[in-house]
Amino acid sequence: MAAHKEDSDTDDVLPNEEELQQALCVLAGSDSENCSYSGGYVKRQAVFACNTCTPSGAEPAGVCLACANKCHDGHDIFELYTKRNFRCDCGNSKFGDFQCQLTPVKDEENVNNHYNHNFRGCYCTCDRPYPDTDDQNDDEMIQCVVCEDWFHSRHLGCAMVEPEELQEMVCEACMNKAPFLWTYAAHFAVPPVINVSHPAEEEEEVEVDVEDEEPSRSGDEEPSTSAECTKQEEAGNRSSPCKRTHEEMTASPTKATTKSVECKLKELQARGRERLRQGAVFWPYSWRLGLCTCTSCKRAYVAAGVHFLMDQSDTILAYEKKGLDEPFGQHPLMALTSSMDRVQQLEVIYGFNELTTSITAFLEQCVSEGKTVTVEAVHQFFEELRARKRRRTNAGYQ
Repeated sequence: MAAHKEDSDTDDVLPNEEELQQALCVLAGSDSENCSYSGGYVKRQAVFACNTCTPSGAEPAGVCLACANKCHDGHDIFELYTKRNFRCDCGNSKFGDFQCQLTPVKDEENVNNHYNHNFRGCYCTCDRPYPDTDDQNDDEMIQCVVCEDWFHSRHLGCAMVEPEELQEMVCEACMNKAPFLWTYAAHFAVPPVINVSHPAEEEEEVEVDVEDEEPSRSGDEEPSTSAECTKQEEAGNRSSPCKRTHEEMTASPTKATTKSVECKLKELQARGRERLRQGAVFWPYSWRLGLCTCTSCKRAYVAAGVHFLMDQSDTILAYEKKGLDEPFGQHPLMALTSSMDRVQQLEVIYGFNELTTSITAFLEQCVSEGKTVTVEAVHQFFEELRARKRRRTNAGYQ
């Protein structure tokens, strides 16, 4: 979630392994030393906004991890989690006379970047900051996989589900921008919790098993109820979509067996199953495998701006898995134990990166100048770091 980059005191608060893994995997694929600008519009990367250089009222802009650490060191930074197809803005025309220290020569503007109110440090339909000092509700926030905005659970228009497996969420506004998704939702999204004004609908939906509602990749007709699924399994029907292994549910499209059909969407529409078009929709992580990829549907995805839903590697699950598989994800800091919230996790990471960079520079300078690293020199080095921290604090940065 959004965070302010600042110096952190880690003497009393240290991350436990699981929490630090979650914070570290946000930075998956992001180079902390080199600006990502030369890579063009990066498929997915950690993105930050600088409230010091581009405050509210200025044109929105985003910077990569390396620029946040080096070019905007000591500034008021918003951590935006990840954005897809984004190119680093640091030092372009939106920053006035400010120049990127890592890649000074850049286009004046990245015309293909997409911005929302997150770049001003605001989130959700309530357009509030995070953390919100005026809001005493301890409300979890979740990111929409389409617009990539963050929403308070109480503003989703539906009850927050507690899934056994990780799930993706599409907010109501994005569902309406791609209305064909409502048809898929009626068949294999997580059953909604309907308002008490619709008790009959609620009872009918709650009985439906989530896995039962996923479309079969083999193209077989989907059973209409959990009872039918049970009968099929008892009869030894191994092609039933009702119960699948984790490997089957997370398999890549190249491994999935498919049966040629004219249009899966039309087939689902013909079944006449409807879902109340209200509130955010939660989906199992396998849901994208069930989307039709005929020519007509592909055009519809492009027209609605959701073509990335056909890409299994676009998911946050795939992105974070990459982060945990990278050496960075096995950082020694993960051996530390204690609890932290997400903001504190990121503060520790930023502080650690800055410390290691400073130590490396200090040692390299000693080597280049032929100096012996003495105890006095080390004490002086850390005193300079403390003085630097005091100057930032006095400057009033958050």
